[in-house]
Amino acid sequence: MTVLGSQTDSDRRLLDFQNYDEYLDSLVSPLDICYLKSSKTARQLAELGYRDILFPVHRTYVLTSEFVTPRGRLMEELALRERANRLGILLTIAFRLQFEESAYIDFADRLTSENWLPYYRGDRKLSPLRRDLAYYHWRMGQTCLNETRNYVPIIDPERGLLFKNVHDRQLITVDPTATSPGVHTTRVRIRCPFYEHVILYDHVVRSKILHGNSKHQ
Repeated sequence: MTVLGSQTDSDRRLLDFQNYDEYLDSLVSPLDICYLKSSKTARQLAELGYRDILFPVHRTYVLTSEFVTPRGRLMEELALRERANRLGILLTIAFRLQFEESAYIDFADRLTSENWLPYYRGDRKLSPLRRDLAYYHWRMGQTCLNETRNYVPIIDPERGLLFKNVHDRQLITVDPTATSPGVHTTRVRIRCPFYEHVILYDHVVRSKILHGNSKHQ
């Protein structure tokens, strides 16, 4: 007799799937796709064991987007990513071009340092700041590179501007001509009437490196 909920019972359930990809698909729900807007990202989260903590019962944070209906496509997309970014399992970089300024914005970092209600409501525009991950003023030729809680900017002589995730040390490539933005990273252009040009880079954090062991990496 097989006891329900036992390891043997769990192993027998795997026989229902033809392959590993089919098993991963079974872990992804329509709600996951609704929140993440990407079946590929949802499958990566399931593969890395993050599926059960996407929607925790007890939370140590407040979702700002729960208190307002986001205005515009960009705010809708960022609101969908807010939960995963606050949990640190998905870390989004937003490229924002505005007139003479552009910036790569660490979304999770900005979430912890600003009140996002005005952004979601449309009362305030998400604009490039000199303290962002990477800032450039096109007319004045000024460049600012800053480390954030999640990323370190790197200038590579061959690959150009890169961002190293401090938690899993994966590199995010922002060169639009690159074949891929990086491991466990997806790139999507957001078309919104309130914003001229925005690209989101979604990086699924594979594992967090313990600071005590960082010198051995």
